[in-house]
Amino acid sequence: MSARSETAGVDRPTRTEPAGYAIGGVSFTAPRPPAGLHLVATPIGNLGDITIRALETLAGADLIACEDTRVTRKLLDRFAIATRLTPYHDHNAASARPKLLEKLAGGAVVALVSDAGTPLISDPGFKLVREASQAGITVTALPGASSVLAALCLAGLPTDRFFFEGFLPSKSSGRRTRIAELARIDATLVLFESGSRIADSLDDLAGGLGGRDAAVCREMTKLHEEVLRGPLAELARGGGELETRGEFVVVIAPPAKTNAAMSDAELDEALRSALAVGSVKDAVAEITEMSGRAKRDVYARALELAKQLKGQLKGEG
Repeated sequence: MSARSETAGVDRPTRTEPAGYAIGGVSFTAPRPPAGLHLVATPIGNLGDITIRALETLAGADLIACEDTRVTRKLLDRFAIATRLTPYHDHNAASARPKLLEKLAGGAVVALVSDAGTPLISDPGFKLVREASQAGITVTALPGASSVLAALCLAGLPTDRFFFEGFLPSKSSGRRTRIAELARIDATLVLFESGSRIADSLDDLAGGLGGRDAAVCREMTKLHEEVLRGPLAELARGGGELETRGEFVVVIAPPAKTNAAMSDAELDEALRSALAVGSVKDAVAEITEMSGRAKRDVYARALELAKQLKGQLKGEG
């Protein structure tokens, strides 16, 4: 079997061929990393963003588990790395994970990478990390490129608190429901979106989050990187003219601070929304903080609305 072959596994726990990598035609020897699972961040677009530590680990590992071997092979070819690849993704994880855990238990060095960026961020892998840790296997994270952090830094919005949502639901009804839930989070929001849905998502975000400032970041670190900043409504109006090729990260400012207490109508609307997905206790805890109203008043109104909701459900039954 060739040292550069791609396989679903390896028979021996450790490699025997010399390990190394090359940068700009200059070759380097890679020391064998400590046995265990290594979570290796890879570039999200610009291959120059790979770290020396990542190269040493990828070159010195016995096996690299990756989402798509074709994508990772391009990275390895760029740096003359001959480590074997094995696919590990959502569709084969249940069958592939026990094999990886067996190799790790036998003392192998396994590197886990995603197609781009930091593993486990909107990518498979957390179950492998959890089960490896429970089995007493050492798990090491190698930090590096992340589109979430890159977009957050470029957006020009508050970074002291942020909430990563990942992808919104693909259907508009589900998307609007989720946006209504996100509206109550007092933090900068970071979302992923595809080019085919970016215009529709911006419309729904503008409708659900009002006049918040935002940034639409496309093709982070790549040749055609683009960042558009402005009010959500303004970005939504131009959504139909956006270049849709590439991957998008949308960053949205937190809700504006206000000292004004909610009106009765606003309080009822917020409580009904919270009661639809949680208990009276949870709804009161959530809404009191954002309402500017006394907790006892919020609690009393929540009890009343909960009784109304219960009565409506009985009537429908």
